[in-house]
Amino acid sequence: MDVELRHLRAFAAVARSRSFTRAAEQLRITQPALTRTVQQLEAAVQVTLLDRTSRHVELTDAGREFYERAERLLADLDLALASVRSQVIVRLGFSWLLPDPWAQRTVTRFEEATGHHVALLRVDSSLGALDQGAVDVALVRGALPARTALRQVHLFDEARVVICSERSELAARDTVDWSEVAKWPLVVNVVSGTTGPWSWPARDGPEQIIETGNFDEWLESVAADRGIGVVPDVAVRRNIHPAVRYVALTNAPPVPVSLVFRSHVRESLMRRFVEAAVDAAAPIEVS
Repeated sequence: MDVELRHLRAFAAVARSRSFTRAAEQLRITQPALTRTVQQLEAAVQVTLLDRTSRHVELTDAGREFYERAERLLADLDLALASVRSQVIVRLGFSWLLPDPWAQRTVTRFEEATGHHVALLRVDSSLGALDQGAVDVALVRGALPARTALRQVHLFDEARVVICSERSELAARDTVDWSEVAKWPLVVNVVSGTTGPWSWPARDGPEQIIETGNFDEWLESVAADRGIGVVPDVAVRRNIHPAVRYVALTNAPPVPVSLVFRSHVRESLMRRFVEAAVDAAAPIEVS
């Protein structure tokens, strides 16, 4: 039988801890499975490497020499793997402000767990960039059209606020109700906006829509008092423009936030990234 990497890692874990129980916990496998793996290694090399007759597991003379060489081999392998992993990049596309602290927590957890790198790419259309292969995974706000080739994982919901020009009469208000929004001209980013005519039942939305094609056009139009906008409340925590003001919005439906990625593309990598993203989205417990 050939000696495999799992045999070396199992043996080294037992040799370091001098305990099958502790080594099994470190490797996250059962103790019987660990015992079988070490026995397979000893059968392959035809030498007893561990003395199991004493109260504690001890290395035999042959085991001690083998352990020293195995540790050097595993260390070199880990360095080689780390070098390769650092060149693996996950491209996260987003069309507007990334949620905080979710984004920072996700990147940190994923990079520390995998050794891979996350590139943050601002695009006009997250879904468009995903379709074109320009990004691997996209952060998307709002409902998604039905797409059989895409997978979606809901992360959390964001509250909405009104954004208006500092010259708007709304700037002096403390709150605006969702039912009032339709009475005002509404500036809409038709490419990646979260609030538009589609946010109301037919014929119940704003009478005047000012369409823009990207985030910058949308923001400057609001600042110029062409109309008001409605955005997730992450904008309140970020100074995106000195000429705009935020007003609390009551009774508004929240904005769903999701990760979207292509099915059967870099599956293992996407699974690890989604795991980190979902963990980062969980509320922080305060003791």
